Amino acid sequence: MAAAAPLAVAAALTPWRSTLDTADSALVLVVVVVAVASGTGRRTPAALAAVSAALSFDFLLTRPYESLRIVRHQDLVTEILLVVVGLAVGELAARGRRHRTVAEAGEETLSRLHSVTELAASGREPHEVVEAARLELSGLLGLRSCSFTRHDPGRLPARITAAGELMVGNERWSGARLGLPTGRVDLPVRANGWLLGHFVLTPRQGQQVRPSRLLAAVALADQVGAVLLAEDTEGQAPAGALGGADPAPQATPGLAPDPPGPARSPGGPHA
Repeated sequence: MAAAAPLAVAAALTPWRSTLDTADSALVLVVVVVAVASGTGRRTPAALAAVSAALSFDFLLTRPYESLRIVRHQDLVTEILLVVVGLAVGELAARGRRHRTVAEAGEETLSRLHSVTELAASGREPHEVVEAARLELSGLLGLRSCSFTRHDPGRLPARITAAGELMVGNERWSGARLGLPTGRVDLPVRANGWLLGHFVLTPRQGQQVRPSRLLAAVALADQVGAVLLAEDTEGQAPAGALGGADPAPQATPGLAPDPPGPARSPGGPHA
């Protein structure tokens, strides 16, 4: 389609090629190339349209007609400019498309965060906030499945840290370049230094995720953590968790402090 459009327009101009100035014909083809580049927002279709426009201009609209031979220096310059303009417009269109995509993704992420934050702020039941966060995480990261547990999920192959970094073992993993790991991913739920649960994420194969989305996932988990902590400490205040004088927090019922070292268990103070 990208290559056919300039050819079709050039063919449509052939009845007037003997009277129409070549510069005017080239300008019409430039408009076609710009339309293709703007419509697709991609470099490759724009480049194809530019090359097609140059060849169509040479073959159909310049003397000798229906030949790729160029006898006028001005026609050669015009043909080169058609290609250069097409490539430049394609690059600008691709950048504009990328910026629009990033902006739309940012708006979507903010909307997901806002929906869970509103639930948490309105005093809804913790299980409602957990369920909303689970659904938003699935959409945000393009997951195959997502579950929440207050118990230790065991040793999962990958995890998302509080800083929004994706780790596989002790190595940092680029979700934007390599996609999420194919195994399950642990997203801890924390609040005030306490580890209160885990979202267990099952990604789709090859699903690429920008760092900003990983940070948004951590923010969603933090919202859930704040709600769970408020529920667990209602009517009592673990000093270590809530900033009291006693440096050794007392675990709330059903929660146990994290053991030292890499092992983590839900409900305890995060090291």
